[in-house]
Amino acid sequence: MTVAAEPSTLAPTATRVAIVTGSSRGIGAAVARRLAADGFAVVVNYAGRVADAEHVVGEIVAAGGRAIAVQADVADPAAVGRLFDRAEAEFGGVDVVVNNAGVIQPGLVPLVDTDDALLDRLLAINIKGTFYTMRAAVQRLRKGGRIVNFSTSVVGLALPGYAVYAATKAAVETMTRIVAKELRGRGISVNAVAPGPTATDLFFDGKTPEQIEHLTKLAPLERLGRPEDIARVVSFLAGPEAEWVNGQTVRANGGIV
Repeated sequence: MTVAAEPSTLAPTATRVAIVTGSSRGIGAAVARRLAADGFAVVVNYAGRVADAEHVVGEIVAAGGRAIAVQADVADPAAVGRLFDRAEAEFGGVDVVVNNAGVIQPGLVPLVDTDDALLDRLLAINIKGTFYTMRAAVQRLRKGGRIVNFSTSVVGLALPGYAVYAATKAAVETMTRIVAKELRGRGISVNAVAPGPTATDLFFDGKTPEQIEHLTKLAPLERLGRPEDIARVVSFLAGPEAEWVNGQTVRANGGIV
């Protein structure tokens, strides 16, 4: 007996459109370049690094892709709305949202030493920023869309000195699972990527050479991740091969946890 394949839920549009938050550098920039290579028109979002964002756009356009840079602080819901407005005005709609924008604490900070300013910053960007962008995506993504959030493998490792940071990303994982169920009937999947230590400026900031060496050796593969490693996972989750993956957190960490 032959069973007919179910029709794809992906939006029937010639060019799919992706918003990648915080994509002026690091993992976000690698994700933007990869999705552009996959055929997406890409909105390169940035908070303050306009030159870096324009550089990423220039790389994409030089390679034959389509991209624009749009400033928006994801911790501001009105700015998030304008980000989607610009994407729709420029490219006609939005199919994929990658919630990459986030902040990490400066090195190891025990909970007792976490001041209110750091707590508020982590909550504002990692939780509220993801929430605001997800809320807009739920309202505005086309049928068959994808939401890809960013967590961290620190949630699984439970490393001392990362209590608040890990807590914000655990909240992202919980929202991911629940929103995937809330979108029943829309053909939209919601997943998260949880990188391990990855060689970016954000990772190196505030760490001693000894801490970096220790984290480099944690994985059985004995190296830091590269932004391109994480971008490949996002590419999979944003593409047709991941249509049956929903409500999951993919740990991309070389086997640390």
